[in-house]
Amino acid sequence: MTFTGWNLILQTAFNAFYYLFFESSIYFPFYINVFQHFIIFIVFSKHIVLQLKSSYFYIIFYIYKMSILQNKPILIMIISLSLSMVCSRSNGSEKQTIANFVFGDSLVDVGNNNYIVSLSKANYVPNGIDFGRPTGRYTNGRTIVDIIGQQLGLGDYSPPYLAPSTRGSMILQGVNYASGGGGILNQTGSLFVGRLNLDAQLDNFANTKQDIIYSIGEAATQKLLSNALFSVAMGSNDFINNYLTPLFSKLEQQMVSPQAFIDAMISKYRLQLTRLYNMGARRIVVVNVGPIGCIPYERDLNPTAGNDCVAFPNQLAQLFNLQLKSLVTELSNNLEGSKFVYGDAYHIVNDILVNYQSYGFENANYACCYASGRFGGLIPCGPTSKVCNDRSKYVFWDPYHPSDAANVAIAKRLIDGDVNDISPINIRQLLKS
Repeated sequence: MTFTGWNLILQTAFNAFYYLFFESSIYFPFYINVFQHFIIFIVFSKHIVLQLKSSYFYIIFYIYKMSILQNKPILIMIISLSLSMVCSRSNGSEKQTIANFVFGDSLVDVGNNNYIVSLSKANYVPNGIDFGRPTGRYTNGRTIVDIIGQQLGLGDYSPPYLAPSTRGSMILQGVNYASGGGGILNQTGSLFVGRLNLDAQLDNFANTKQDIIYSIGEAATQKLLSNALFSVAMGSNDFINNYLTPLFSKLEQQMVSPQAFIDAMISKYRLQLTRLYNMGARRIVVVNVGPIGCIPYERDLNPTAGNDCVAFPNQLAQLFNLQLKSLVTELSNNLEGSKFVYGDAYHIVNDILVNYQSYGFENANYACCYASGRFGGLIPCGPTSKVCNDRSKYVFWDPYHPSDAANVAIAKRLIDGDVNDISPINIRQLLKS
């Protein structure tokens, strides 16, 4: 039963006490009294038996008992109807929208970086030009998780954890913890100064869980989390803004082999995903790293690749993805009751880039929001940038991120795709399982 429901019971209780002890006696024929006793019996047996351990129940039951002794049939009816209404509200709340919790980087950040000191922000124009305003989303419109939530009817967009308004009943519908510049490894994104890496995001989720427990109780929280959708999209920044950072990463690349770096990522990720499970998550979608060698930023940074995608970043992504898929299978087999799903963003995005015209795109190489570089990838999208006329025709919004139109195509494949896109089941099937 919800907190609001119990408040209604208490209010009824106080009103009943007042009526019982301060109002004059009202007598009705015996057969009416019997009929109302029958109603209260049905209400109590059907709705209240599971609440026997609650002190609230004892308050109401005591009022009911006194009502019988003093022959207050109207009072009995008031309590009966109030309890029935409360329990009906409670039963309805059990069918509430599935909560949607999101962890990740700028691909799914919806504004957390607005509230921290960071060089990675998107709360300025022309970002959000098709959303209505800049919100902190690193695209012209919606993120992939925004679209997934809409398509599956998961309610409003999951709000950013750091927004002051993200509190109260709002968190019961899910929260977005993603942060631009964040990664699996804690040193990732250090050039941006402020960012929330996955460990910090999990810490924030732990806080949210405690708030939910305070609001609806531990048992209801466990049920909410076990039915919720958890999406984790991490890893791109560990390459782009760590292992592959221009100039700063040269020494690291000499000292740490690609395989050793990826092994460290997988080892850390295993601990983080297990921690998420231990905090109550059961339906978990883990999205791999896309073809980062094809983003305008990497293409302009490596002009020797010509018109092709840059090979080395893509090789790193593929090597990581291979081990990540094994990790997801491992966790599903070892963590009881878990349903881990592997989203193959690399396969999906690569297919879009190769067959972009069949998706309705006209440009798969250049950033729609651009300032410098052959592919528009040298300078981040900002107020002085130029913007293409038709955003829906571009795969990339800026040097790093997909456009709203591309996000729609990716989201649809994750929701209803086959095992080549997402395995062992897609997101729609996951929520029905």
